[in-house]
Amino acid sequence: MNFEFKAFLFENLEAAGSIAGYVSISIIGFALFTLYAKKKHKNFESQLGPKWAQPIVGAFLGAIPGCGATIVVASLYKQKKITFGGLLATFISTLGEGSFVLLGASAEADVVGNVKAYAIVTIFGLISGIVFGLISDTIGFRTKNKRSVKVLNKESQKKSRSFSLNIQFFEKIRFYIILIITIFLAPASIMALWGGSIESIAEIVYWFSIIFTICCIVFYLLEKFLFSNHDCIGDYNNIPSTISHATLDVSMVVTYVFIGLFVANFVIDVVVGSETFDSWMMSSTNLVIFIAAIIGVLPGCGGMISVAVAFIFIPNFPISALIAAGIATSGDGLFPLLADNKEDGLIVSIASFFIALFVGFSSLLLGF
Repeated sequence: MNFEFKAFLFENLEAAGSIAGYVSISIIGFALFTLYAKKKHKNFESQLGPKWAQPIVGAFLGAIPGCGATIVVASLYKQKKITFGGLLATFISTLGEGSFVLLGASAEADVVGNVKAYAIVTIFGLISGIVFGLISDTIGFRTKNKRSVKVLNKESQKKSRSFSLNIQFFEKIRFYIILIITIFLAPASIMALWGGSIESIAEIVYWFSIIFTICCIVFYLLEKFLFSNHDCIGDYNNIPSTISHATLDVSMVVTYVFIGLFVANFVIDVVVGSETFDSWMMSSTNLVIFIAAIIGVLPGCGGMISVAVAFIFIPNFPISALIAAGIATSGDGLFPLLADNKEDGLIVSIASFFIALFVGFSSLLLGF
């Protein structure tokens, strides 16, 4: 029994590491591209256009892979530079870091099918974001943007400074380990996208994939429970700080990918059985859509990542459930919004959940 569990554990660690190789390339690459675009268009925040166009702009910003756009739009909403409809549209259309899971599928999954699913979910999110964002602004919902200012006392500021040295040391370790392993796994990850592999280093890649997953889990847990330094509102204006923040996102995504894989495979292979589970999935699509929306609406990207992993690895997982989770999720942008305006953050989450159910069940009727 111990040997079987060990084999099962290593299998999921390796599978998560295989996905992580390309996911990390995507996250770091996109972070650098965002930095370049930000420096190229310094006046972007003041160029969102007229009020009627802001839900459209917001929806397209949300469709950009990752959570960066939701964080930016939450900041713009705080500064009253975008309407509530624009904010809602962005949060509806985003897939958060879950987009990298779908785009980073390797030979272990249907690469073409997952990219197609990503495109379908993105299109549904775009249309839904634009429509419901425009409806919100048309009826004048939440036209008054009230802010709640959170003030840090001197004691908390002093306590924060006392940890700065430890945090910097921790960030450097995370920076170099994730970057080095990402570079090493890059060739194998890119080959895997086309169903190939590098046989001469297959054994080394296997162990590095396992080590990568374990490192990411350790880094994420330390960050979450010890340092709590995930600064969603931080401004990253140079390459080192941008990559450092991207490695934090990598550790979070890989951790949730592993959790999603482990739980899904355990339920399917051990608890239920693959044939029984396959039959249940086919007969309970409505329930799956509802559960996916609930998981997706959880703050942060973890819920969406879990649903994306389930879609990739669970047979007959309905794409309508993936659509519902994608619309329900708000990404990391929800955290700065809640910190500044809890009421609007709660309204966005509730609205996104019910819109997700409506669109999810509608997409099911359309055959998705």
